[in-house]
Amino acid sequence: MSKEPVRVGIIGCGNIGADHVDRVANQVSGSRVTALFDVDTARAQELARHVGAVALATASEVINHPEVDAIIIASPGEFHASLTLECIAVGKPVLCEKPLAPTVKECEEVVAAEQSAGRRLVQVGFMRRNDVGYRHMKENLDAGHIGDALLLHCEHRNPDVPDSFTSEMSMTDSVIHEIDTARWLLGEEIVRVRVISGKQTPNAAAHLNDPQLVILESESGVLISVEVFVNAKYGYDVRCEIVGSNGVTSLGSQDLGQYVSNVQRNVTMPGNWRIRFGDAYRAEIQDWINGVHADEPRGASAFDGLCATAVAQAAVRAVQSGQPVDVPKPNKPAFYA
Repeated sequence: MSKEPVRVGIIGCGNIGADHVDRVANQVSGSRVTALFDVDTARAQELARHVGAVALATASEVINHPEVDAIIIASPGEFHASLTLECIAVGKPVLCEKPLAPTVKECEEVVAAEQSAGRRLVQVGFMRRNDVGYRHMKENLDAGHIGDALLLHCEHRNPDVPDSFTSEMSMTDSVIHEIDTARWLLGEEIVRVRVISGKQTPNAAAHLNDPQLVILESESGVLISVEVFVNAKYGYDVRCEIVGSNGVTSLGSQDLGQYVSNVQRNVTMPGNWRIRFGDAYRAEIQDWINGVHADEPRGASAFDGLCATAVAQAAVRAVQSGQPVDVPKPNKPAFYA
């Protein structure tokens, strides 16, 4: 591909989609936004006006537009698979926000279509792979600084969620990030999951188990604990620690600055995921654009998306049953080696 800017079409202009419009247009190099679609036509038109793009009537028009080289899908998850398949059919690279699809069957269809196309076109938006702290942890583990990984501890705390949020959504919307992160950090699959609910916060809707403790087991026996607490109130707080045979590597609480006054230390926490992972999203988009220029795959693959959904769906079954659920180990096609 030439060194002309990658012309990007974006489908879905909600919170994360609107952020991606700004990133592609103003925060990364080598790209520009040329076409947008959202069911809220006025919102898409307003965003398009600000970045010199066109707002189109359907998602398919964005995918097939002659002045669109690559697509970002930021629509609701139930549309991800069908839109990604459309992108593959016309041979255009696509960055699909998580999940690749809500069901394993849909993910398998995407993986099969990409292999039939003969080239990797799909990247899944697991932006934590681009977070500096997580990358340092992986570098420390891969370099052997802490020996063999034995335990992985994760904390995922969100200030609040709407009353429509369910116990199962804690797995599919929140813990799915820890699922992909664990697979990526450890370089192996997750084979078993259990979800435990205990004392509930009074700040959650009555139907929501919150917090929940998720116990994952990797194929080599690494135990992974994930505390998911979606009504923590005090801020957005994500932490991670790998305990190895010879040491520890960790990602502690992230703050936005401190001050000391009147014998008290005051810390400002990120208020939401957009603040905490803004730099990671920006790095992810830049890496994707660079990959499109170089015509080479970057980031989490469609197969990674399939594996994450498989574990998340097993976690949903574990929420419902209260019992451990086995996750069949997928056969990784040589295509994704």
